[in-house]
Amino acid sequence: MVSMSNSSIDVFMNVKQVSGYLHLNEKKIYDMVNRGVIPATRVTGKWMFPKELIDKWMLDSTHNGLLRDRLIIAGDDDPLLYRLINDYSVSLGNKAIITYSNATTRTGLELLNANRADVSCLHWGPAQESTIRHPSLLQQYPASHNWVLIHAFQREQGLVIKSSLQGHTTSTLDLFDTQYRWDTRQGGSGSQRFLLEVLSQHGLNLDMLNTTSKSHSDREAAAAINLQQCDIAIATRATAREFGLEFVSLGWEQFDFVIPRNIWFRHLFHNLIEKIGSEEGQQMANELGGYRIENCGKLLWGDE
Repeated sequence: MVSMSNSSIDVFMNVKQVSGYLHLNEKKIYDMVNRGVIPATRVTGKWMFPKELIDKWMLDSTHNGLLRDRLIIAGDDDPLLYRLINDYSVSLGNKAIITYSNATTRTGLELLNANRADVSCLHWGPAQESTIRHPSLLQQYPASHNWVLIHAFQREQGLVIKSSLQGHTTSTLDLFDTQYRWDTRQGGSGSQRFLLEVLSQHGLNLDMLNTTSKSHSDREAAAAINLQQCDIAIATRATAREFGLEFVSLGWEQFDFVIPRNIWFRHLFHNLIEKIGSEEGQQMANELGGYRIENCGKLLWGDE
């Protein structure tokens, strides 16, 4: 085993060593490993603990995340958030790192529940029902007792269609005709959930659509239209504007952040919230279209 210079503590500690280092019994260490709350790796059947990560984990726990220099965001994608995070990352330089991993609402929550993400983004139906739907969705995950729900913004959701279709239809129902090719989304995504509810309102289901492609994000869906792989997709007004496509509004939805309480206090997250609600964020939202950001940062659930 490799040892640190001028120290009796190994770079990689076993269960007995980390137990002594943290002044906890070995049974408690195994419990924390099984719950995924302590940095550890399995080597030839034995659990090993990198001392450097243990130290960082302790600092993070002690100071509610204020000392951390990284933020991992997962869950559903959004054009405004993507642009703001890129701009934020550039301003941070080599001082910190913030990443935005495109996934579904469900996958983002699963990653958060497994302690593999710091923040999860979600949208799960119409804005007017989000105060009930979002907390109800979170409570399906064991770690939710330690989560808080923070409002990011509202955004306009609808159908993105190729320009040549504009004026050829008389109602939204016409767009579900099998003469038009559809792009759909993966299960567990907020956009797919929105589409399923719209179809249900018209007495339809996914099997009745002429599906020719499946995308993993709004931008991928819009690109599929421009690449002539489909004619219609579910996406936001901002996405339609980015890709120069027509847009049929189907309503507004709430886009929220889910975050563990200790990470809620992390400077990187608070600075991101401030950036969304800033004059710069408002200007970017106006340029993209289809956003309401006035309540950004509002605590919605989880502060019991």
